[in-house]
Amino acid sequence: MRYKVIPVTSFHQNCSLVWCEEKNEAIVIDPGGEIELLLPIITSLSLVVKKILLTHGHVDHVAGAKELSDYYKVPIVGPHFADRWLLNNIEIQCCMLNFNIVPPVVPDFWLLDHEIVMVGNVQFEVLHCPGHSPGHLIFWDKKSRFIFMGDVLFNGSIGRTDLPGGNMSDLIHSIKKVISLGDDILFLPGHGPKSTLGHERIYNNCIQHFI
Repeated sequence: MRYKVIPVTSFHQNCSLVWCEEKNEAIVIDPGGEIELLLPIITSLSLVVKKILLTHGHVDHVAGAKELSDYYKVPIVGPHFADRWLLNNIEIQCCMLNFNIVPPVVPDFWLLDHEIVMVGNVQFEVLHCPGHSPGHLIFWDKKSRFIFMGDVLFNGSIGRTDLPGGNMSDLIHSIKKVISLGDDILFLPGHGPKSTLGHERIYNNCIQHFI
């Protein structure tokens, strides 16, 4: 599994281009906008985009999904259907977060806990991790010991629960679920730098009182 992180918009959201070197097939995880930054990179790597994956329904993670889907004629996959109401009300989110108005994002497929998503020969297990939003998912590559985390856990912090649909009790449960996977696992959060689960277990003050 290879990947390249392209931070997009004023939210510096970590849009991820992920590909299988053996088959040259790619997915884009959380295209939050500014797809003009993604297109030349995808072209330069001669990758064939197969699908777009969404961790959750917040506009800063999905604003570019429809445009990118239309450009490559590929499906939008995820998040969990519990985030349907967020995606249906994307215009309200745009107003709340001072985003340019984007059309509603309608996934071609929803994902469930423990489903498998493939890109070429690379396999991701889907884990439903609500709390930041009801339908939040993470994508775990067991072979590479790597997680695309979205906004569940960050380097030194945790996901917000003060947005519509946020729930601290659910987020705590999700973080416990993730931390239990193993200290050696590297993860990329939805914003900011990478970390390992072990580093966060020991040094992240936001989770010390409940793990």
